[in-house]
Amino acid sequence: MRDKLSNLLHVHKDRTILFVGIGNPLKQDDGAGVYISSRIRETDRIKILIPEVSIENYIGKINSTDHDLLVLIDCVDMQRPPGSYDLISVDRVSDLTFNTHNISLKKLSEFFTKELLILAIQPYTIAFGENLSYLVLEACNEIVELINKKEEQNGR
Repeated sequence: MRDKLSNLLHVHKDRTILFVGIGNPLKQDDGAGVYISSRIRETDRIKILIPEVSIENYIGKINSTDHDLLVLIDCVDMQRPPGSYDLISVDRVSDLTFNTHNISLKKLSEFFTKELLILAIQPYTIAFGENLSYLVLEACNEIVELINKKEEQNGR
């Protein structure tokens, strides 16, 4: 999974990527997308938005932000070990469970105008609480480090 993310950043090094952090930071691992996106360093080609649980209210903002690729970062039940993560196409969304949205990401994707991927993180728990579980926190920090380091290598 790390290779997919690294490859994405390399292949799209001349394109602008908009990372959008989704989730509820008051429901433990559901806050993974918010945690990651709040720690990614913005550059000329890396843009960040953090709508938390209100992604449907950000459709206009997302579409009006200059970017070539949209990456939604979210907690997803992929039936894998906690802390696993993957870059998935929106076509795979119907096979997976999204826990805390008013609208499914599959349906929501119809409103976006740019290419879309989902950076999905397998939660351990989405019970009420403010801290990420250890395994998910470890994965989140790995993702942040990979994105920030890759940007430094690209000289941005």
